[in-house]
Amino acid sequence: MLADKTVLITGANRGIGRATAESFAKAGANLIAHARVISDGFTNDMADLAGRYGIQVNCISFDMTDTSAMKAALNTELPLGRRIDVLVNNAGTAHGGLFQMTPLSVVRSVFDINFFGQLELMQIILRKMIRQKSGAIVNIGSIAGIDLAAGNVAYGASKAALMACTKTIAAETGTLGVRINAVAPGLTDTQMAKKMDPKAWESMIEGSAMKRLASVEEIAKVILFLASDDASFINGQVISVNGGTV
Repeated sequence: MLADKTVLITGANRGIGRATAESFAKAGANLIAHARVISDGFTNDMADLAGRYGIQVNCISFDMTDTSAMKAALNTELPLGRRIDVLVNNAGTAHGGLFQMTPLSVVRSVFDINFFGQLELMQIILRKMIRQKSGAIVNIGSIAGIDLAAGNVAYGASKAALMACTKTIAAETGTLGVRINAVAPGLTDTQMAKKMDPKAWESMIEGSAMKRLASVEEIAKVILFLASDDASFINGQVISVNGGTV
């Protein structure tokens, strides 16, 4: 169902984004793979995916907080008439810290990447999808934005805002052929997770009924499902993938 579709994935160079790129490649989708900075390792990796699965992969770069660079890159990569069937809004940044110890400038910076940058990209791609009268967007939230806890004033709140807007915008686009959903992963085996405070790491694992981390592949499978026609009547939902909570 995704063969020959075109999928834009942000933050495709590692973690959940990289696993998602491979999942869509296996399904036969052509990729526009985004990274903040394109390295030789990234282009070689994407070329390997293209060769193994017989798809097209174009690499694209911009900083999520740089609106001008985002628009310039997309105008180059998405000429008039080219379809974008799926957007996976995955790029983001982590942050932990108590509110009293977190400068508001840091909170704004996290929101610029995790919320405003995502909205900017959604707005650009939505215009194209609405003209097409079809498309699917999957935003990557977090259980940190659902089960808000101490130390999550920046990261958790930014993800909560993204997931709230997912529901709001989905209500606007449901009759226009575009579905918008979000995935809220629990603690996942990524480089970002490895930077967490060990006590916070242990607490999140202990709070999972399965007492383990998710693999990036487990998250990618849910993203793939939500983007596919198998999820044709799923819209405006936040799907938690957290192993169950206790």
